[in-house]
Amino acid sequence: MPVPVCSLITKERQIIEPGAYTVVHFPFGSGESYDEQGMHQMMQPDGYHITDWRADERAGLIWPQVDGWGHLTAMIQWEAGHYTELRDQYVRDPLGLTVNPDDTTATEHRPRSIGMQCFVKHHEMFVHPEVPIALRVYHNDSEPRALVLAEFKLAIHT
Repeated sequence: MPVPVCSLITKERQIIEPGAYTVVHFPFGSGESYDEQGMHQMMQPDGYHITDWRADERAGLIWPQVDGWGHLTAMIQWEAGHYTELRDQYVRDPLGLTVNPDDTTATEHRPRSIGMQCFVKHHEMFVHPEVPIALRVYHNDSEPRALVLAEFKLAIHT
């Protein structure tokens, strides 16, 4: 059986408010990098239909196709700013859609570097079809800042 893979990318700037974790949104259809197994669809497995990926937090969810060992990868690029800290994390059910919501893992706190802020992260965990996963980001600048590029990928080994 082939390894189920979902590979999402957005090059559209997303404005992130300071001081709170925010789910990164990803486009559907031709805007996606790869989703042959249907793990990131406008029609969600629980029957909810997303009409605007830019405005709906559910546009950041990957619903794993099968139970298995998930290999998660993300690339995050922020515009330059007056941050002292940037954070990113993977989270199971960030929107409280299941019985065990908001289960975070691989949270990283990063100090600001010179210029644009560019990061790649990798983590592994068990994934399940009934529990969506997302990539969340955070910054502590005094004003909203743009996430200028983001990728979020899941490969499931069963």
